[in-house]
Amino acid sequence: MATLRRAEDQVEIPDRLPVVALRDLVFFPYIVLPILIGRHRSVAALEEAKHTDDLVLLVAQKNPAIDDPSAGDLFRIGTIARVIQVTRLPDGTSRVVLEGIGRGRIRRLTTTTEALRASVELFTDLEADPPPEAPDASEEAAAARERIRRLYAEYARLHDRIPDELTGLLSVEGDGVRFAHLVSGHLILPSVEKQEVLEATNGTEQLELLRQILVREIEILRIERKLDRQIQLQFGGKDSPFDLSPGTSLGGEKRAQSDDKEEWEEIAEQIQSGDLPPHARARAEKELTRLRKLNPVAPEAAVIRTHLDWLVSLPWTARSQDNLDVAHASDILEAEHFGLAEVKERVLDHVAVLSLVKEMRGPILCLVGPPGVGKTSLGRSIAHALGREFVRVSLGGVRDEAEIRGHRRTYVGALPGRVLQGMRRSGTCNPVFLLDEIDKLARDFHGDPGAALLEVLDPEQNRSFTDHYLEIEYDLSDVLFVATANTLQGVPEPLRDRMEVIGLTGYLDTEKREIAHRFLWPRQLEQHGLLPGSISLAPDAVHEIIARYTREAGVRELNRRLSRVARKLARMFADGEEAPAVIEASHVPELLGPTTYQSPDRDEGKQRIGIANGLAWTASGGEVMDVEVAILPGQGNLRLTGTLGDVMKESAQAAVTYARSRADLLGLDPHFHEKIDVHIHIPEGATPKDGPSAGITIAVALISALTDTPTRADVAMTGEITLRGRVLAVGGVKEKSVAALRGGMSRIVLPAANAHDLETLPEEVLQNLSFDLVRTMDEVMEAVLAGRGGPARIARDAEVGVSISPR
Repeated sequence: MATLRRAEDQVEIPDRLPVVALRDLVFFPYIVLPILIGRHRSVAALEEAKHTDDLVLLVAQKNPAIDDPSAGDLFRIGTIARVIQVTRLPDGTSRVVLEGIGRGRIRRLTTTTEALRASVELFTDLEADPPPEAPDASEEAAAARERIRRLYAEYARLHDRIPDELTGLLSVEGDGVRFAHLVSGHLILPSVEKQEVLEATNGTEQLELLRQILVREIEILRIERKLDRQIQLQFGGKDSPFDLSPGTSLGGEKRAQSDDKEEWEEIAEQIQSGDLPPHARARAEKELTRLRKLNPVAPEAAVIRTHLDWLVSLPWTARSQDNLDVAHASDILEAEHFGLAEVKERVLDHVAVLSLVKEMRGPILCLVGPPGVGKTSLGRSIAHALGREFVRVSLGGVRDEAEIRGHRRTYVGALPGRVLQGMRRSGTCNPVFLLDEIDKLARDFHGDPGAALLEVLDPEQNRSFTDHYLEIEYDLSDVLFVATANTLQGVPEPLRDRMEVIGLTGYLDTEKREIAHRFLWPRQLEQHGLLPGSISLAPDAVHEIIARYTREAGVRELNRRLSRVARKLARMFADGEEAPAVIEASHVPELLGPTTYQSPDRDEGKQRIGIANGLAWTASGGEVMDVEVAILPGQGNLRLTGTLGDVMKESAQAAVTYARSRADLLGLDPHFHEKIDVHIHIPEGATPKDGPSAGITIAVALISALTDTPTRADVAMTGEITLRGRVLAVGGVKEKSVAALRGGMSRIVLPAANAHDLETLPEEVLQNLSFDLVRTMDEVMEAVLAGRGGPARIARDAEVGVSISPR
């Protein structure tokens, strides 16, 4: 038996109580309320209450349509109530007056007897014995109750079914639990919401729920009253048959007009007190004058109100104070990012110039690099370093010009474009504005959003940017725009001309290890509920994850793998198992399963005839790419496989033509191609490949196959070939060099025209790779072919030649 203590008495609660199921009603403690009871089980429960000191448990049904509820049809928490009076009515029902005294939880419900019975425990001790509150907590609770009292007074004033006298019965002094139950019991709400309030575990939670409900209900009631007034005005005032508001009086229309005047005065005050420039303030005042002349329910009135709201809320002159301390900016960038020296230098240069000139029209930086290298987070760090607000807008898949410039107000649901929406979110006129995935812009019959961005990004035009919705000029010249892209191929040339491109190459393995230790692993420990520093990663374990489970230029996949390791460790803690304090390389297969990638195997020591290592640039970084050539008896056909693009097909044809033109120097019969077919294949055929960088690789593999000369396994190459054997420059040298180091290469054959790119390579690449700068294919063959023997077997048998044409 439990004891329930209250201010006025002390009640002994039996362990078992009869249960009365309620339909569409949630009964609260401290409420005295009459209810009608007619169901057989409920009448039987009243009879049994005579043996339990007139105490019953009142529980709401989940579905009021069920006539004979079972255990699953009732909520588990209800109100313990005392039966005060029972009156039998002629129709067989009983009118029962009940007083709620506390909350109870059903531990076990018995439905086999005539009346429902339940084993009951007190749901919370709050009603029984409230703990003494500290002075500060008591004052805070009293303030919360006072807010609830004012909200309830407004709720009762707006609701025609609640008498205003009830608000006088509420007192914020004394028992806070009694106050919360009294308010809850006199709200007109669905039973599900009332049940949620009843089940609140503490007084603070219950008061917060009440506050949210009252704010929502007051807003709904105000909207309903406003709509009623507008309908009355539109259809002829209070005498109209459409008069829907209860208790409408002669002053109804006057009150509506008064409310409209108050709204206009509020808008006028916002216009005067806002930071609008003269041309924007003049436009806003003109729009307000038009609004005053319109009927409040006219569709155009709503359009003007929304337009005025945008005019007033945009940050026209408000700006954040720049932090121009170069040392501070350097510390921020170093703390949040590892590596990326070129980007950091560019940002620090911008901060230094700002510290001298105090004002500089915002440059447009474009961070280009593969996924996962930190382009978006760099934009956020730039804002942090400068002390500016940060706004990110994703442009991936945007194909409508109105997404940038906004819709004209003649369209239903018109809004400003994403640029002005981002400026409103920032609250300042000089944020760092990130245009994410600018290379993913599309175009269709709705217009070209890339062309609309020209005005945004052009320093000579963006000081007078015009949005179709706003229809007045807005100054974007103080905004620091930062764009991101995986590749420049998808960026329109006019846009590219207005941006300063900064390339972000993939991370080296050593950089990935540092990033994992400094940033990724501590973050995963925190996100998975593990104590910081409780479990560490051994360097060999991180190397194993990078080498065997990831193949990427960035660190996104590495972060996912570390997340999986953290989940496994969290599972071990949850199961009571002992987790290792240091994750070694031997633990990795157990945590991550079988390896995804194997170590690079370049056939060291084997006869690599007809195979050459090429270097390719992709949107995901550099890749080491094998080119294989097979010589078969045939009729002079050329076959290309491996999902090659047009540029690579042309490179293959040029390589074949070069080999034919150098037949004498290679020891081949000039007509060797009459009875052979050449098959050029680049593995991983499911991946589309294109670009002007595989010409010399294809030529080397072809010459190796024709002359039975093996190639070096540790040498990779990149460059384009001409028909006369000249080697042309290529792009993406930094990404390709990083990929060569990752792939286990020791030398790279590079066009001499790319010598200047060596200055931009990371120090680790320069220390571990040697570079052969070549101008002609003769120099390429000397660097790549392992030995130059006699003429190939094909040349010995060939007598008459035919031209080799692609099939």
